Amino acid sequence: MTGKNKKILSILIKIAIVVFAFWFIYHKLVANKNLEDFRSLLKDIPTTEIVTVIGLVVLLMFVNWFLEAAKWKRLMSHIESISFYRAIESVFCGLTLAIFTPNRLGEYGGRVFFLSPKRRIVGIVAMSVGSIGQLVLTNVFGAIAACFFIYRFVPMDNVFFIAIVFFATIFALFFLVFYFNIRWLNGMLLSFKFTRKYKKFYSILGRYRKGELFRIILFCLARYIVFSSQYFILFVWLIPGLQYADIVMMTCLLFLVQSALPSLDLFDVGIRSVTAVELFKHVTDQHVAVIACTASIWLINIIIPAILGSYFVFKLNFFGNLKTN
Repeated sequence: MTGKNKKILSILIKIAIVVFAFWFIYHKLVANKNLEDFRSLLKDIPTTEIVTVIGLVVLLMFVNWFLEAAKWKRLMSHIESISFYRAIESVFCGLTLAIFTPNRLGEYGGRVFFLSPKRRIVGIVAMSVGSIGQLVLTNVFGAIAACFFIYRFVPMDNVFFIAIVFFATIFALFFLVFYFNIRWLNGMLLSFKFTRKYKKFYSILGRYRKGELFRIILFCLARYIVFSSQYFILFVWLIPGLQYADIVMMTCLLFLVQSALPSLDLFDVGIRSVTAVELFKHVTDQHVAVIACTASIWLINIIIPAILGSYFVFKLNFFGNLKTN
């Protein structure tokens, strides 16, 4: 294929991605009754208050994804040097592709196509390290929250509860030990003849030592605190009277359940809303407000970044030898 044909094909693919993404977003927003519920909850609240609170949640969205960009830049330091702005471009572009791909798989493509072709597969492995770090925190905090939830709302014998706490502790420790020894995975893959021939792609795992992994998981922790704060702010604002500890507990559980369910970002709002109602019904009967809060965070954290990321889609470099600026 000639350079001109590659360029034309690249442009057509990018246009198709953006059109497809906006089509998905439009149809989902039009059919989303939960956002209507959110607007109805705000009708008696002063405009200044609405702008302040929603503005803060939107600001935290940017902080969240900028932290993810910083983490991505750090992960790539062993592979290919990229600027912070380049990392931001790739993160937002990945969010656009993620909305219509199962389990956010498009996010990987959106990022690695900003890398040179020979480093793209290694980039996927590096990104997986960051994703595992985020999953570790989700599972650890989720396991702790689950123990508190069971203690408060599930009547059972003390022996059974102690057993649950024990298994929750083992569960959390497993993920922590696995993450901080992720180079073991490199050794395991080398032990199989079939996977040994691909070692040039996954050998990067051996470079992530405990100190580096600790710095990466600090980015993950910062992100976890930021998007937890978004839920906390909206629930305190729209459902007065909720105990702060209950909001934290239910939010951690919500993240845990969401991480275990296969999903599509664009349709994830339904799963999030149902899960949130099932959890929060133990501490509040304002189900509409719970659904509205969840839907608004979905709009702010997923849809707005996906729309912004559509601009960066046109900087994707599919063939590696075309200019993207």
